[in-house]
Amino acid sequence: MSTSPAHDPAPPPPGGVLWSLAGDIRGLLMLPAALALQVAHPAVGAGVDAHSVFRTDPWGRGERSLRSLQLWVYGGETAAEEGRRLRAFHRTIQGTDTRGRRYHALAPATYAWVHATGFPVFHHAYRYLVRPMTEAQERELYAEWLQVGRVLGIHDRDMPQTIEEFWPYYRKVLADEIEATAVVRELIATDSPVPPPDRGPLPLRLLLRLLWPVLLPPLARFRRFLTIGLMPPDAREAIGLEWTDEQERRLRRFGRVVRAVVPVLPERLRYLPLAREARRHHRLTGAARRAR
Repeated sequence: MSTSPAHDPAPPPPGGVLWSLAGDIRGLLMLPAALALQVAHPAVGAGVDAHSVFRTDPWGRGERSLRSLQLWVYGGETAAEEGRRLRAFHRTIQGTDTRGRRYHALAPATYAWVHATGFPVFHHAYRYLVRPMTEAQERELYAEWLQVGRVLGIHDRDMPQTIEEFWPYYRKVLADEIEATAVVRELIATDSPVPPPDRGPLPLRLLLRLLWPVLLPPLARFRRFLTIGLMPPDAREAIGLEWTDEQERRLRRFGRVVRAVVPVLPERLRYLPLAREARRHHRLTGAARRAR
């Protein structure tokens, strides 16, 4: 794939499924499940375990990952630049996984799986937090996800090109590769040491530091609940994560509240900053074109 800016793949178009979802605060609720499914692959889990700063700087890593994801969708000409930055960052990440196999972060199968996980998680979580997708929306989401993959430098030959091809590929990876890696167990643990947030105004940081011993346990339980609950059931089963009927009922109740509250929020509360700015710019340029 060419890295010339003149031939850079464009991000998904405004008005699509990802344009609405990627910057919506509901997308934040889906990300822990996607991350857990990524690191359930032994190669990805080993790379994150050895090379990530998610233990020492979880808030900074989360902020950078979230900004990166939004750039893929809302970044315009900078989307492909962010894709090149990510590939350069992962170029030196390699080692041996828990099965004794050599891995490299940019090996096509590994790199593609990290990206692929977003589609089944978003597809599953959407029905709880937004509404069940129509068949047309499913196909649109998958086509846009493939386009994001191109932005990230994933070749078409390394990703299934249709939904019909995706699900057998996905089930095969679940059957052959996925397991409860050490990083998965750490991400869903409720007793892992997590430092308080170190972003934001100083008074807020000091307050959070003071209250953190009280706040962390319920936040950790909520993170576990969402991580497992918004993961597709077949992925849960492949990893060996338990999910009860009572938890399912709680998740459905939670989803009803989210579906009722989020759509009526003002845009400044519903969308993250990069998404808000991109949506505002799109409206202004559209209005200017119509005025001509």
